[in-house]
Amino acid sequence: MNNKISFIPIDSILSQWLYDKLKQEPPDTAYAGELLTGIQELMTGETSTLLLGTQGAGESFLAGDEICVGELSVQPKSRRVVMGGNEVSLTPKEFDLLYFLIQNRGEVFTKEQIYRAVWAEDFLLADSNIMAFIRKLRKKIEPNPDAPEYILTIWGIGYKFNDKL
Repeated sequence: MNNKISFIPIDSILSQWLYDKLKQEPPDTAYAGELLTGIQELMTGETSTLLLGTQGAGESFLAGDEICVGELSVQPKSRRVVMGGNEVSLTPKEFDLLYFLIQNRGEVFTKEQIYRAVWAEDFLLADSNIMAFIRKLRKKIEPNPDAPEYILTIWGIGYKFNDKL
């Protein structure tokens, strides 16, 4: 899987055109409504950034606002995580970290990239801080935190969410 994250600015004219086009000729896809809502939120200032991604063959199961990988289920709209049928209690940052990684399955991120993607406010960037969050998250979602199956360490680089499950 070759994932890239790009930032493409969009102005009010393009936002309005996309919004009008989606309203007039909505494509036959389950995601058109979500894109329409996202563009509307951009136009009203409710949000300043949209993260778009593709859903292809061999990727995680996505149902509405739920991403399922193996025994793990992440529900971003309700910020709920279920592992093996049991709800997992995560801190807001642990959830943000897990959601970021699961959305980008298979892509390896350095600790700095994770920090920049997950922490919007000032936070002391130190390898040990990111490592501590990963360790706490693994204790909560991994069947065996000492031999992780979901969040993998890529030695000398950083971390990735397993794309082989």
